[in-house]
Order: sequence, then structure tokens, then C-alpha cells
Amino acid sequence: MRTSIDILAPEVRADPYPHYAALRRDSPVCLSEPAGMWLVSRHDDIMTVLRDPVRFSSQGFRAVWEPPWLGYNPLARSILAMDAPGHTRLRALASRSLGPRAVARLAPAIRARAERLVAPLHRDVELVAAYAAPLPAFVIANLLGLDESLAASFKRWADDLLSVTPEPLDAAHAARVRATIAELSAYLSAVIADRRRAPFDDTVSELVRAEVDGQRLDDLEIVEFLIAILLGGLETTTHLIATAALWLGGHPDMFARLRAEPGLVPAFVEEMLRFDGPSQSLPRFTTCDVALAGVTIPAHSLVLALVGSAGRDERRFPDPDRFDLARNTAALNFGHGVHFCLGAALARMEAQIALDVFVRRFAAVERLPGPVVYNRTMTVRGPVAAPLRLTPD
Repeated sequence: MRTSIDILAPEVRADPYPHYAALRRDSPVCLSEPAGMWLVSRHDDIMTVLRDPVRFSSQGFRAVWEPPWLGYNPLARSILAMDAPGHTRLRALASRSLGPRAVARLAPAIRARAERLVAPLHRDVELVAAYAAPLPAFVIANLLGLDESLAASFKRWADDLLSVTPEPLDAAHAARVRATIAELSAYLSAVIADRRRAPFDDTVSELVRAEVDGQRLDDLEIVEFLIAILLGGLETTTHLIATAALWLGGHPDMFARLRAEPGLVPAFVEEMLRFDGPSQSLPRFTTCDVALAGVTIPAHSLVLALVGSAGRDERRFPDPDRFDLARNTAALNFGHGVHFCLGAALARMEAQIALDVFVRRFAAVERLPGPVVYNRTMTVRGPVAAPLRLTPD
């Protein structure tokens, strides 16, 4: 069974959901482009994939992020691409920095920075550069103990590493990604060396001191670990904030409702995660032949679990293309099972604070004319820019 859908095609990136609906209806498990990947589009089948790390290995991330044209990619060797027992050991380390207590301590600083960022905004604004990207960059810098003045570099590094696809756009793109990997790795290696000489009360120092099974992490392992946290904390939250703001710009009634009842913001964030969340697919690699939805996926195949499609599955969500604050059902945007995103609580809190501050600051928000351009990545989706007209309160 084969379909012609290309998940990286501009028309699919602009609005993937009608394409997902066709897959769920006609080809719920199918071989597709690019690079002969298997797409799984129905909610229950995706749950099967995510619940079974033995048959569906997380080394699918390595297949996606370390194609032959690129060579070594630290993100592809990080905790995201690991299975047990390596994943289990490193996850325990990550939970110290991203646990509920650590996340709660950041809330006042996040709100203060959000209010500072929105204060000067008025009239026509590009919200990704002005708000949606700088706020998560501040949070990650604060969490990891990195130089906050490099926020623009954080975003560029994240964009470049997540732009990796089976084939590069062109030679310039390939060269840029390789240069970014070298630049980011060198910066983090220098930070690690500084912490070895003079430890701080931060995540990098904790990783330098940490022991896994009686052994310290080496510098390369720490670099890979930090890159996973850095990119995971930046891109998904930036895209969630920007996508939500753009959607509100086209739905003034909902914007007015949130202004009148800011207590609804958490429910709004949860429904946005289901309706148009940043995570669109989670890659896995089959370790054996697997039968799914009447189709046999061969061993050693790359599988994309389309979590963006799962959120619109009519078998799971009645009237799934309707935005409904009363659903009160969790989406799969943060994954499921042993690989459930450790940063989910932080991302939710950031988005809730960012949108709460946003709707309180402005009397009205309006999308400016013109098409929205979306990024070109295998796993996450979000607007490159979010042009809005803002009316201060």
C-alpha cells in the first residue's frame, strides 16, 4: 500500500489536517515519502506504537536526524534516541532539572519576563521574534545556566538542527547545519569546561558531578544531553505560543472570552495542543516485522507516529475539527509511555503564563494579511513568523 503524501510539501506544512484525515480514512498505515517512511495516522494505532518500545525503538530519531549527508548529529545520539537501559538511567538525571519543584520555582521569573517582553509591543508586530521565541530562550538559559544574551543564537541553532531531513535543501543548507553543530558543540563544551573549574548551582554543574551506574558522564554525553534539553525546550514552546496567538488573531470571540475569564487559559492550552500542537510526528524504528491495522511493517523500517493526526482522529474526538475548551481530554503532543516528554510540565506552564500575560495586555489582536510560512522539519511544526496587529489595553 502506498500513498503520494509528502509530509514536507509546502501545502501539507500549511495545513496538514485534511491530509491526515484522508490517511486515517483510506491508508491508516502506509508507506510514504520522503525516504520511504511508514506513516501511522490513527490514534489507537499510534498508542500501540508509543506503548511498545521493544518493537518500536526510539532509535527512529537517529534515522531521522542523522541522515548520510549530515554525519554525526549530537541530537540523534541524545536521550531522545535511546532505549532502555541507557534511556532509563539518563531520564533520572533529567527529571532532577525538570521535575515539578524545579519547574514551579521558575514561574515568577517567567511571568516577570513575559510582562517585560509584551510591555513595549503595539500595532504591527512579528510575534515570534518579539515574544514567542525570546521567552522560552530566557527560560532555558535560566534552567541550564547558559548565557541569556545568546538567545538569538539559541533559536538559530534549534532551527538549524531541527531542519534536518532525509535530503538537504541544497549545499548551503547542508553546510549551515554542519557549521551549527560545530558551533553549538563548541559553545557547550566551553561551558562544561568552565563548570568543571568552577561549579555553579545549575544543571550543567549537576551533570558534571552526576554519576550513572557509578560512572561520571563524559563531555560528549553532557553535550548531547544539553542539546536535547535546549532544543526540546525552545522549539516546541515557541511554536505553541506563536500558533496559539495566530489562532486567537483569527478568532476574536475566543480572545475576548479569555480576557474575560483568564482562568480558562490552561484549558485553552490543552485544546490547542490537541487541535494544532507543535509536535506532529514521533519517529520510531521497528526491531522486527510488525502487523498494524492489517498491514505488515517490515523490520528495520522507519515509522512516523503522526501525533498531530491523532489529535484530530474522529474515532477518539467527536467533531475533531472544532476547537472546544470543554473537551478535557489529553492529546499525545508530549508523547506517551516511557518516552513521555520530561519537559511537558515546563512547556505547559510557559505557554499558560505567556498567553495569560498576552490576553491581559491587549484589548484586541488581529492577524495581518498574507499566508503564514511554516518551518520545514520532520517532527515539529510552527510558523516561521507570526505577523499580528495588537491593540494595547
